[in-house]
Amino acid sequence: MTVRTSSAEWKGTLKEGAGTMRLGSGAYEGPFTFASRFESGPGTNPEELIGAAHAGCYSMFLSALLTKAGFKPKRIHTTAAVHLGEGPAIELIELTTEAEVPGLAAADFQQHAEAAKQGCPVSKALAGPRIVLNARLVG
Repeated sequence: MTVRTSSAEWKGTLKEGAGTMRLGSGAYEGPFTFASRFESGPGTNPEELIGAAHAGCYSMFLSALLTKAGFKPKRIHTTAAVHLGEGPAIELIELTTEAEVPGLAAADFQQHAEAAKQGCPVSKALAGPRIVLNARLVG
């Protein structure tokens, strides 16, 4: 199986320091700081990257399930809102997905959407926090 590697480096104290996160593929490298993580400063943060990974994995897994069931999804758009609470700890991840899938009934879509939430590899890796799914079939 595939191994993916990313890295991060932090320099300085928690509040005054700064860091950089890099994807092993080179597709992204960016700064992060105390302000970008816990306030509204410029840069990214680990939770935002977790959200992107979760949204991407979920969308692909839902597409795979729908395709296996005989449907051809035109579009699946997912956002992941990662809630960082006291501790700090990730307390909640809200997945909101919207899919355009010709010929698919709304009730069947909900079943596939829920199965994708349970089966997506990132969902499995993040099984600690509660993951809430809001799924809507469009088109």
